[in-house]
Amino acid sequence: MRVKAAKLTEKRQTIEWRSHEPSRLETFSDAVFAFAVTLIIVSLEVPKTFTELYETMKGTISFAACFAVIFNIWNDQNIFFRRYGLKDNWTVALNGMLLFVVLVYAYPLKFLFGLLFYDNTFTQNGHSQEMIHAADTPVLMTIYGAGFAAIGLLFFLMYRNAVKYAGELNLSPIEIFATNSYSYGNLITVITGLTSIALAWLLPLSLSGESGFVYMTLAISYSVWYRYRKRKMKRLFSD
Repeated sequence: MRVKAAKLTEKRQTIEWRSHEPSRLETFSDAVFAFAVTLIIVSLEVPKTFTELYETMKGTISFAACFAVIFNIWNDQNIFFRRYGLKDNWTVALNGMLLFVVLVYAYPLKFLFGLLFYDNTFTQNGHSQEMIHAADTPVLMTIYGAGFAAIGLLFFLMYRNAVKYAGELNLSPIEIFATNSYSYGNLITVITGLTSIALAWLLPLSLSGESGFVYMTLAISYSVWYRYRKRKMKRLFSD
């Protein structure tokens, strides 16, 4: 089934898929991503009171947001290995660092989305508690931005490494061009994360949390970049 799905996808991809079956490295990666999802799960116990049930249901939205982020990282990693199927030492090392970042940031990611959807409050023993003080907001945004930028940097390095193996992989000129597009596209992720960190410290303390709105520009940034590269690719490779 995976092979058939890969062949169908290849017809719509600029870069031919060179790997259809997961390697041991990818199987291990899948297990790590599954564990990361387990860390952010809403609750491992059945609620015993309505208050506990209410708190659990409140966590559903933040869990969905965390799951979407982790799933997107997994999907990007999966596509990379389907495209190139690399198993060299540098790819293994970069993939290991990527998995480490995903695991380390599972809880901060859950806390951040919980903060957004809980309105900075949670209930403990029937009492409302504050999740974070204003003075801690720049630190939180720094933690999140650093993780976000790190993931973008690791994908950038993985794609740059794939370009180095263009000969061994028999990448066509258009595939090399597309690989470079994806490679430098990940720098948008890095720049966005670093910009959010800078704003978190430069803005007044009461507005430091607003630095998170920088991430909303990603859709525009990605759209502009890939449209530009697509137009350039047509000019260079059109018959």
